[in-house]
Amino acid sequence: MRRETGTPRANWEKIVAEQGLVFGTPARYATGQPRPYWDESVHYVFDMSEILSIEADVELLHSMCLEAVDHVVTAERYAEFGLPEWVWPHIAESWRRGDPHVYGRFDLRYDGSGPAKLLEYNADTPTSLLEAAIVQWYWKEDVHPDDDQWNSLHEQLVERWRTVAGKLPSNELHFSWSSADPTGEDHLTVTYLQETAAEAGLDTVGLAIEEIGWDPLLKRFVDLEEAPMDNIVKLYPWEWVIDEEFGRYAVESLPQTLWIEPLWKMLLSNKAILGILWENYPGHPNLLPAFNDQPGMLTEYVRKPKLGREGANVQIVAPGYETETGGVYGAEGYTYQAFDPLPEFGGYRPVLGAWIVGDNAAGMGIRESSGLVTDDGAAFVPHRIPES
Repeated sequence: MRRETGTPRANWEKIVAEQGLVFGTPARYATGQPRPYWDESVHYVFDMSEILSIEADVELLHSMCLEAVDHVVTAERYAEFGLPEWVWPHIAESWRRGDPHVYGRFDLRYDGSGPAKLLEYNADTPTSLLEAAIVQWYWKEDVHPDDDQWNSLHEQLVERWRTVAGKLPSNELHFSWSSADPTGEDHLTVTYLQETAAEAGLDTVGLAIEEIGWDPLLKRFVDLEEAPMDNIVKLYPWEWVIDEEFGRYAVESLPQTLWIEPLWKMLLSNKAILGILWENYPGHPNLLPAFNDQPGMLTEYVRKPKLGREGANVQIVAPGYETETGGVYGAEGYTYQAFDPLPEFGGYRPVLGAWIVGDNAAGMGIRESSGLVTDDGAAFVPHRIPES
């Protein structure tokens, strides 16, 4: 694993915009100056042996996470996740029904010299999908056509929709995004997902989540045509859904209207799952020690809000590394994870976003930042695997 620099394509802004990457506030350089969110002036290079190792780690982590969900449901440990009690039985029903899941993204610490370490699992509303699946692939094809890339995301998503189709109430899927997102990132991510489902032969409809209606007589969700909605794909976190008025309708009308990702993914997208995993698999080489609600045996740790996003409200407690970020999270409680600083390459610190589609590892995207916390100032950079 190494970081290399290169000359961006002459018309790269136009190219990535035509591929759908039209959103994104600038990232930041170490100096604090604006940096392009998509930055192809640098990229990471991996040996195939490293990729095969990470791929195996990801599939193992995913299976461990599924076992952890089963443990939480069986032992009824929902209180550790800061979730309201009324939703607990519905999570259990969603899990036991096997409500279908499509995709997720592991954030990993990896430096090329040992096993990948799980930082968190973005299992409910993962973003950076378009960048990972499409934009970096065409960069590789243009700039390094003879090399490879860990990237079967598009093909696996199409195949996953075909597999999931048989478990859905109907062949029609509504794809929703929040119009409150000022960047448009949610809209573009959902639109790309919609394209993969359409390619798989499903009937797709796009609309903002704010445009979804509730028919009190039918007790059904309805679209703008007042037609019942059987399946809704969302990029709106479940913890936000259940905190709003329509959230009870969404939860209590399951499985008449199915939501993707499913309700049971609430457990995996919550940092409390890190404490459960460490308890179930103590000393596992792909895990960092983690404890819920208190630091336990840890003297150097990262305190993460269980429902935090984009590096908000993260505190690092370690001599010489003390850091704390602002934000609006933390009332739900914290998970304490052993501090293992991200590796440094050329003054920047990469986080590997390893994708899972269905139950299979499917590719990787890399975000790098100048600081220890990967936040909304991180840039997305591509990767390649040289032809051996």
